[in-house]
Amino acid sequence: MGSSLMVAGKIDGVQITPLKQICVDGGDVYHAMKQNDAGYEGFGEAYFSFVQSNAVKAWKQHTSMTLNLVVPVGVVRIVMVDERIDSPTCGQFQEVTLSPENYQRLTVPPMLWVGFQGLADIKSMMLNMANIVHNPKESNNKDIEEIQFDWTNKS
Repeated sequence: MGSSLMVAGKIDGVQITPLKQICVDGGDVYHAMKQNDAGYEGFGEAYFSFVQSNAVKAWKQHTSMTLNLVVPVGVVRIVMVDERIDSPTCGQFQEVTLSPENYQRLTVPPMLWVGFQGLADIKSMMLNMANIVHNPKESNNKDIEEIQFDWTNKS
C-alpha cells in the first residue's frame, strides 16, 4: 500500500465512544465497557498491552476479532488502515490517540490493519476487551515497512 492512498478520516465500522471517569477519594474509577454499550460484540477475553515510549508495534490484522481499546495509563497513538476491497473506505488511514486526558474506547472491526505507538514519556498501558478468545490462526502480520506510514510525524 503506497502513501498516495493515505486519506485521513473515519474508516467504515470504526467507533469512538467517550467514557466516564469518576473522581473518588482514594483513587479514580475509569469505565471501560458494559454489555449494552455500542461496540460490544460479546466477550472472549481482556488483556493489557504495554507500549514503551516511542515504540511502534505494527502491523496486525484480526480476521474475526473485534477490538475494544482503552488507554488508562500513558498515551497511545493507534493507526488503522482499511484494505478491505468491498469497503467504502478502502485505502484510508485513521489515527486515534487515547489517554486518560482523551479517555475513550476505540472499537476496531475485523479485517483492518492496526499499529500503535507509545507517545508518553512513560510506559503506556492499553486494554483490549476482545469479543473472542485470542487465536493466532485468526490474525495476520505485516512488517512495519509493508504499509507506508510516517510514524515520526506526531502532529
